[in-house]
Amino acid sequence: MTETRLPALRLDAAGQRHVDLRAVVALAFPLFLNSSIQVVLNLTDTWFVGRLSTDAMAAMGACYYLIFVFFLVLGGVGLGVQTLVAQYYGARRLREAAHATWSGVWGSLLTTPLFLLAAWGGPFILARFQLEPHVLSLAVDFWVPRMLGGSVSAVLFSLNSFFNGIGRPRYTFWIMLVVAVTNAALNELFMFRLGYGIAGASIASSLALSVGALLALGIFLDRRFQTEFDTRHTARPDWAGIRRVFALGIPTGLFPAMDVIGLALFQLMQVRLSPIDGAATQIVMMLTSISYLPAIGIALAGTTLVGQSIGAGDKAWAARCAQIILRMAVIYMGVLGVGLALAGRWVVPVFLSGAATDEAAVTVLSLKLLWIAAGYQIFDALNLGSAFCLRGAGDVRFPTVLLLLLSWLLFMPLCHALTFPAGMGWVHFLPQWGLGAVGGWLAALVYTVALGLGLWLRWRSGAWRRIDLSHT
Repeated sequence: MTETRLPALRLDAAGQRHVDLRAVVALAFPLFLNSSIQVVLNLTDTWFVGRLSTDAMAAMGACYYLIFVFFLVLGGVGLGVQTLVAQYYGARRLREAAHATWSGVWGSLLTTPLFLLAAWGGPFILARFQLEPHVLSLAVDFWVPRMLGGSVSAVLFSLNSFFNGIGRPRYTFWIMLVVAVTNAALNELFMFRLGYGIAGASIASSLALSVGALLALGIFLDRRFQTEFDTRHTARPDWAGIRRVFALGIPTGLFPAMDVIGLALFQLMQVRLSPIDGAATQIVMMLTSISYLPAIGIALAGTTLVGQSIGAGDKAWAARCAQIILRMAVIYMGVLGVGLALAGRWVVPVFLSGAATDEAAVTVLSLKLLWIAAGYQIFDALNLGSAFCLRGAGDVRFPTVLLLLLSWLLFMPLCHALTFPAGMGWVHFLPQWGLGAVGGWLAALVYTVALGLGLWLRWRSGAWRRIDLSHT
């Protein structure tokens, strides 16, 4: 029966169906912890770079999200694996779930030349944003080693998507915990013991992700998964399978990439304004990731639950599971967003060395920005929850187009207008009101409200019910 394959299903004494909250939490909590480890990675890098200088922090802020744009666009093939695996698993097509994962791995490796080209082109790309010469030099030092590890990161995306898609995120958690510990140790080694400075931070990250990819591959090929999914005999490259994960993965990666492009340019505007605005923005970005990234874990549970429900043939059940996920994300991000703003005076100084004279100004500005950031947490939760549930249904094109339109026609122009004073901006056909980083963050608030409501309405419309991936 279909009901025996539905995720998080609980039947009461009368045979009525209910979403089993304990089962949802059992799935979401390891994903939540896994995404929390990404917070640790972000904060670790920020703390280590903060020990160098304010300029180093600004340089990291100038390229941190721009790097992830390339990771999401080129490595999006790995992100698309979870939807296919979840639906195959829900339909009990287990061998095909393993084959889809291998297709993601091979597709990820095919992106290697593109990442090498991006690494080589880093100085040219960053030079377009008119950074101060010293900040530009530091940003290039951080950029190149990070890009060299791009395809390895995509491989890790693919393998982790398999574990998440079959509802066993505890493996992802332990893999990423190893990555976090390795990254911290290598940061100390390369940045300070070997003297590579800011370049050492990105070398450490690339090597730590390589360790994670090897560990994930070893688990994937382990006997327990070989017995259930035939993981060792489904590795042969299949161009149809690779095209399938690219067709789903590229739009999947483009969705967050469009968002991250906006965030990257937003941060570059603040760094262009001054190192103080750039450093404060980087610190607040990393602190708000404490709520944002764990909420991605909750949203990833939505991708799995929706995908498995659709694979089992019950889209109504997918909608009921999604409703629970959206509530969990909104409550978590709303509460934590306010909590971070209240705790700002204690946590912001942790990321400053205490030696530079401009760090008092960075602290004061960061505290203001944290309150603005708290204002959009609920709508960012709607954005994440809705987008990842839509991903589980295979509805990836509409969200990408919506985000692209809002980012480039609303967020970017408004951010530029509110941030720069007259004569300092990148373009001069927009008004320039000169509110600095505060203005940029107000633009981010407006954008997030519009995006969150738009994606929530898309999910509520039920258009995703007409999508059928069962014959791919």
